[in-house]
Amino acid sequence: MQTAPTSAATSSGAPLTLDDLFRRTVLRQPDAIALIDPPNKHRVTGTQPQKLTFAQADQAVSAIAARFVEAGLPPGSIIALQMPNTVEFALTVLAALRAGLVAALLPQLWRQSELTGALNRIGARAIVGVSRIEIVDHAELALNAAVEAFSIRHVFGFGNDLPEGMSPLEITTSGMNGWLPPAAPDARRPAIVTFDVTADGLRAIPRNHLQLISGGLAIFLEAGLPQGARLLSAIAPASFAGCVSSVVTWLLSGGSLALHHPADLQVLEQQIVDERHDTLIAPALLAIRLAESGTLARPQVAIRNVVGLWRTPDRVMASEDWQDTGTTLTDVYLFGEAGLFAARRLSDGSPVPIKPGSFSAPRGAASSKAIGEIIVTPKATLALRGTMVPVAAYRPAPGESLVETAAPDYVDTGYAAHLDRTTGAIGITAPPVGLVGVGGYRFLAQDLESWAKRLAAGAMLTALPDQLNGFRLAGRAGDNRRAREALGQLGLNPLMVDAFRDRSSGT
Repeated sequence: MQTAPTSAATSSGAPLTLDDLFRRTVLRQPDAIALIDPPNKHRVTGTQPQKLTFAQADQAVSAIAARFVEAGLPPGSIIALQMPNTVEFALTVLAALRAGLVAALLPQLWRQSELTGALNRIGARAIVGVSRIEIVDHAELALNAAVEAFSIRHVFGFGNDLPEGMSPLEITTSGMNGWLPPAAPDARRPAIVTFDVTADGLRAIPRNHLQLISGGLAIFLEAGLPQGARLLSAIAPASFAGCVSSVVTWLLSGGSLALHHPADLQVLEQQIVDERHDTLIAPALLAIRLAESGTLARPQVAIRNVVGLWRTPDRVMASEDWQDTGTTLTDVYLFGEAGLFAARRLSDGSPVPIKPGSFSAPRGAASSKAIGEIIVTPKATLALRGTMVPVAAYRPAPGESLVETAAPDYVDTGYAAHLDRTTGAIGITAPPVGLVGVGGYRFLAQDLESWAKRLAAGAMLTALPDQLNGFRLAGRAGDNRRAREALGQLGLNPLMVDAFRDRSSGT
């Protein structure tokens, strides 16, 4: 039976921070492999892939944290990160926390319009990016966003040929012995900020170390991951779920974390087959496809645990049964940035019926840990409460609600839900009204209409159902090429711009 990987507090009685978890493993096994880059990193960022031990990663974290402190960033200030799924991301998050900062995670597809709005909303003092991701000049994006975000004082970047005005960061694996942070971090203070879109618009969602560890435990314990797990993560690191399913579960296990920059299926299959990972963390439908193709059943594959993330939780119960008997699949239900819960599939491969009330991990075990509670509201929607759920971040601001009432101690996810009278299980039937989810990105449906109207009379931008991503965007204009150029100039992300792609070739 799986037990909690660490105690909930340090020897002094203070609650654990993520850096505490990391330092414990550094002290216990400094020469063990900690972080592994994607093998195609050079194509993605122009830099060579790296494999770091815990001792080397600790040195790198201290070096980056020292740069932040030397730049004059005061403890508690917010530093924004827009980065690919490479070792630099995990190192920079840990470095920000070690320096007493708050790491704000920015989606990779956000462009200048969305970046500027988010940075101004949170009052970020600095932003960290990379020279490029694929063919996109992310250094220029960061600098342009910083110009319009009046709170930004520093722009940092990893990579080659950084432009003037961007302070270079690098991975230093020696020379930082004895460096101490300016102040001991407090696990109850905010550690990260992510962004959600609700019916009221964009919201910044802060979480402290305790909330992040609670989210990580919900996955780690339910999936039955071993201590020293060898994790392979194909999840983009720009959300609460992305952070806890990869970085936090890695810190809880004290094992290794190999990264895959989504989504090159050929490279992912190479990593699964050639590298000896025991746990795969991936979008659930991608994991199911890998099982159906026989990739996970190859003799040389060491994967035994699969953690599948569902950004469309209303589709879990209708999904195909897990057919790979050599592995276990744990479904992770994601509800925007509000929270998550996990349920390991039954022995026949079918999804576990979800019941209302408190849930623990692992489910049904005598010594399982209480994680949270699932509620069906009087409005027939699903709500969550528990340590990981940031209730205060979802309370209506003054003027947002016609009726100001005391906020309850749960967050309404907006997903339509009902109780089956025969089984008592919850049926999640539809996503929140007025919101469009495309992969990990959410939009207000009315925003799609307003952006289309800014192009030309008769232009349309709509969301169509999509089996893999929930929805996909499709646009129509008199001249699609000019529409793409206009949206790009407005600083919108590629999901909207590519909705107006040329379909004459059948693509």
